[in-house]
Parts: sequence; C-alpha cells; structure tokens
Amino acid sequence: MLTAFARAFKTPDLRKKLLFTLGIIVLFRLGAHIPVPGVDYKNVQTCVDEAEANQGLFGLVNMFSGGALSQITIFALTIMPYITASIILQLLTVVIPRLEALKKEGQAGQAKITQYTRYLTIGLAVLQSTGLVATARSGSLFSNCSVGNDIVPDRSIFVTVVMVVTMTAGTALIMWMGELVTDRGIGNGMSILMFVSIAAGFPSGLWAIKQSGDIMGGWLEFALVIVCGLAMVGLVVFVEQAQRRIPVQYAKRMIGRRSYGGTSTYIPLKVNQAGVIPVIFASSLLYIPALIVQFSNSNADWAVWVKDNFVQGDHPVYMVSYFLLIVFFAFFYVAISFNPEEVADNMKKYGGFIPGIRAGRPTAEYLSYVLNRITWPGSLYLGLIALVPTVALVTLKANQNFPFGGTSILIIVGVGLETVKQIESQLQQRHYEGFLR
Repeated sequence: MLTAFARAFKTPDLRKKLLFTLGIIVLFRLGAHIPVPGVDYKNVQTCVDEAEANQGLFGLVNMFSGGALSQITIFALTIMPYITASIILQLLTVVIPRLEALKKEGQAGQAKITQYTRYLTIGLAVLQSTGLVATARSGSLFSNCSVGNDIVPDRSIFVTVVMVVTMTAGTALIMWMGELVTDRGIGNGMSILMFVSIAAGFPSGLWAIKQSGDIMGGWLEFALVIVCGLAMVGLVVFVEQAQRRIPVQYAKRMIGRRSYGGTSTYIPLKVNQAGVIPVIFASSLLYIPALIVQFSNSNADWAVWVKDNFVQGDHPVYMVSYFLLIVFFAFFYVAISFNPEEVADNMKKYGGFIPGIRAGRPTAEYLSYVLNRITWPGSLYLGLIALVPTVALVTLKANQNFPFGGTSILIIVGVGLETVKQIESQLQQRHYEGFLR
C-alpha cells in the first residue's frame, strides 16, 4: 500500500488529486474545531471533560463527527444528514415506482436521485440542528455537567436561528466538499470525510485507555488494545473481501455473420452484503426509547425499566437486543437491496444462465437460497463486531468511543480498501506496458 502511494506521488496528475484531497481534509478538520456563534466554548470544554461515556445514537453520531458534535462546532452534524438521506432514498426506491424508474434510466436518473438526496439532506440538517440547539439550550446535552445549562447563554430567537442556519450551512459545505473530492480527488468524497472523522478520534481514545490502565502505568492495556485492533482489522478485511461467485454462462447468438456471447462470468455475492447499515439502524432504533424517557421526564414503571435496561450499553438486555436487531436489519437490507427476480430476468433477457439451473424462476429461487445462506454468517459477524465496544467497556473500563469499535473498524477498513483499489487501478492505467514497446 505504501508503495502504491509513493508511486502515486511520482505521477503528476495523481499527485494533484492526492494534494487536493489532503487540502479538503485539512479544511474539514479545521471546521470541526470552530464553535458555533452563541455557544460558550469554555463551558462546552468543561462539560466535555466532565462527561461520562457517550451512549447510543449520540455516541455514534459524535464518532462520525470526530468529536465535533459534543463540542457544538459549525461542522457538528458532519455528513450524518447526507448518510441518512441516502439511506432513505435507497429504501424509497423499492417503494416508490417513480424513483425505481429513475434508477433504471442510468446516469440521468442517478443525477436526479442525487439532487433529491441533496434537498433531503438540507431538510434533515435543519431538523437535526434544531434538535441539537434545543437540547443544548435545555442542558440535556450534558445532563451531568455542572455548567450544562450555561452552554448557550443567550437564548433569544435570533441567536437560535443563527445557530441553526450556521450548522445547516456547515452540512451543505461538507456535502459540497465531498462532491469536490469525488470529482477532482481520489476516492468517494463522502466516504473519505467519514474516514477522517472516525480516524481523528483514534489518538485520544487510545491515550484515554492508557491513562485509565492500572498495569505497568497503562501501557499493558494500551498494547493489548493495539493487538486486538490489528486482529480485528485482519478479520474485517478477510470477511469484507469474502464473496460467493456464482458462475454465469452466456449462450452464443448469431446476428448476421457475427457471433455474439458465449462468454463466462460470475455474480459476486459478498458475505457482508449489507455493510455497516444494519449497525446504524439498530443503534438508532435502540436509542429511541431512551430519548423518549429523557424528554418526557417520566417516573412510570416503563420509564424506569427503560432506564435500567436500555441506557447502559453493557446491560445484558441491551446487548441481546442490539445483536438481534443487527441480524434482523442485515436480512432486511439485503432483501431490499438485492432483487433475485430482477437479476434472473436480466440474465434471461441477455441469454445468460447458471450452469445446471434453468433460466427464469428457478434461477431466482437459487439466488435467494444462496443469498440467505451467506447472509447468516455475515449478519452474525456484524453483530459480534458491533459488540466489541461493549466488551471493551466492561473489561478495559474504556468509554463508548472505544477506538477499535465495530462500526469504526468496518467503515475505516471498507473506505481504505476502496481508496487503495482506485489508486492502484489508476496507476495500472498510467504505467501499463503493452506487447509493443
């Protein structure tokens, strides 16, 4: 990988793309440290230092923001509204025929869906920034902080509107920078910015584990976490690269005097077909009961039960529910993102077939059978990886932002692999040597 980067910097056009991407990353991290107007930055820092482990969806979003959410900066929302909008549009494509037709129109239809995603991102950014400002004003953002009610000293309508507009504009700026990286840089811009946000929390998370350790000044715990992290990276790379290749044969067709087809290819079905989406869905769903209790301030039996079982991430009920929801959403997302009947119809239309399987309905049933079998190990793997921060919370007394958590490792490894593949493919195009020299 290091050799690929060294060769890339020696190539002039690739060097420009890499430097442009690095420049956007620097601007992105700079904006993550500029506080929103109207926020008392000293009180925010006091509350961040006093805060206990962030849990649930707040901890997940704060991890995606690289700590910008907890410090209420102009990039506090980061790319979470865009991710949410993309997931919503992808789910609606299965339900709304108009979006499904746009998806089949190719590049023009995809451009229209991208435009809808931008509009929805701005709408979600307004809603999320309004909720964040309201939570900060009420003191619920840092409920255990001594100065939690003084984070926003001026609670006038003008200051509130300025804060909401600033964070919404920050989200739009991040979306624009991500698209610039996609067009003029290396890799997918949104994925690169997400990668940077998560990786930014690694040094502080590792150092916090070292400071909280008891053996050899914390260095033993530090080394243990590094070893476990490397082992997890190896496991994630192995599973993310694993796929079931279903062979497909295309029959020969004579058109005029020319023969077409007769080629062999395969359909790659990944073991983890759903990616990190089931983990995000499960975290969001489990955070809703705690959020309802937090804003209702109820002392009823159901509220007490939710506080006892769904607020602490290391509770057995929470862990079992989290694992089962991840498995469920893995099957759910695979079912809506991969349509075996559509794949079978396309193969039949172009004269393709799976050796030993009849074209049409038997092919669709075979694809469904194979997909269900490989989704089981993929969903169990996602559930076990996602529980790593909880295990670390109990054994190492780490916080919920454990640096080698399941979600962070999945995203970092996935984005890293795709970026390196793109760099290598562009290097092969530029350094290709043919038969004639």
